[in-house]
Amino acid sequence: MLGTLLSTKHELRVMLLQGSGSIVNVSSTYGRAGAPGAALYVASKHAVEGFTKAAALEYAESGVRINVVAPGPTETGMINRFTGTPENKADLISRVPMKRIAQPEEIAEAILFLASNKASYITGASIAADGGKLAR
Repeated sequence: MLGTLLSTKHELRVMLLQGSGSIVNVSSTYGRAGAPGAALYVASKHAVEGFTKAAALEYAESGVRINVVAPGPTETGMINRFTGTPENKADLISRVPMKRIAQPEEIAEAILFLASNKASYITGASIAADGGKLAR
């Protein structure tokens, strides 16, 4: 959360002067739902979600849009550390409606969309890039 706060602070300094900009923070599906054994991680991601929405409202009239992407399971070193074994990873994948985990490029595409002018009327949104995980 501290990194998100400090990044936003410095991004806003530039964007407010120019009267426009787009900030895209990154949370997690755990920013909207709890998970056993991950209380601190869940709390930090809930904080990113809430901070993003509050900041979006505070700066909505400034020309700066602030949104958040909430990735689901993504093929990274973190997912391998989190699951620990191939069996645990397979179990995690089985609970994703699309029955696969995301590639990092797929999360990047969601971020690029929110950063682009194609999302010019979107602020304060949390976009789940999660293979349908939060739809349950």
